[in-house]
Amino acid sequence: MNLAMWRLLMLCVALLATQASAMSIRELRAIEQLQANGELHAQYYLIGVMEGALEANAMAQRMGRKPVFCVSGRRLTPPMAQSLYRAELQRNEGVYEADMPVELVMTNALASSYRCAD
Repeated sequence: MNLAMWRLLMLCVALLATQASAMSIRELRAIEQLQANGELHAQYYLIGVMEGALEANAMAQRMGRKPVFCVSGRRLTPPMAQSLYRAELQRNEGVYEADMPVELVMTNALASSYRCAD
């Protein structure tokens, strides 16, 4: 891929990223409590967030950056997303504000649970 094409791709990604907004902890709690099948929707959202974090971490490694977390063959399945998220909130009670993104909590949960050996 030539440099001009790479820059165009990065510009498109940046524009999409600025237009997308992450769900906050407050919004996820509202979905769980107020919607029919809210717990199920929240669980699927957390699975998607976890898979996105896994891919972002893998992409960073492919680009030569240090990983944020290292699964390294340890068990990590989609149903674990909700328990990882809740454990992170409990472990750091009072640290996360309601308007902080769910993605931050999940990434920190993965980093705490799947530490890299350095």
